[in-house]
Amino acid sequence: MTTTSKVAVIGLGNIGQAVAGNLAKSENQFIVADRNLEKAKELSVKWGNNVLPSDIASAVKNARIIVLAIPFGAIEGFLKEYSKDLEGKIIVDPSNPIAMDENGGFKKIIGENESAGEINRKFLPENAKLVKALGTLGASSITESAYQNPEKTVLFYASDDESIDAEAENLIKNNGFEPLKIGGIDQSVRIEVFGDLHEFGALGKTVTLSEAKGKI
Repeated sequence: MTTTSKVAVIGLGNIGQAVAGNLAKSENQFIVADRNLEKAKELSVKWGNNVLPSDIASAVKNARIIVLAIPFGAIEGFLKEYSKDLEGKIIVDPSNPIAMDENGGFKKIIGENESAGEINRKFLPENAKLVKALGTLGASSITESAYQNPEKTVLFYASDDESIDAEAENLIKNNGFEPLKIGGIDQSVRIEVFGDLHEFGALGKTVTLSEAKGKI
């Protein structure tokens, strides 16, 4: 594969499929990749000709923006394995540090005041930049709340580098949402599960921009 498409969605679980399905509606060309290449190929047929299936290594090499839709526990290893090809790129992290508890619900698997964003930032390859985004809603809401009218649903994001904010916001807009920055990566805990700006936290629902501005 020789494409230089800007965005690659890596990992086609629930969140990855929701994000890729929304991006396909934007009519922009992008890459999808998964450990199971056949899965990526089958889903790309469903999403249309602008969706280019790829193996993971090629996707990392050929995209500038990497949406890392893989479990929190796998991210450190991924960043180290592909560190050379991730240098200088924008890595979008939608991960939430949770696991099933003994009651069938979810529990946080890191400290109460820790965030996946701050932890994953420690493992960034040289000159790579992190955006915490696309994980502030559950997968079903990412699908069902995209492209709402007349007011779009908000997706919060965090980044330490203002130079990449325009690209982060464009990605969120191409997903059918209104982007709203809450601050740097040190604010990630607010937009992860159980945080005050997460659907499955104090916020408790999707919000529009007018509703969100009163909460940040």
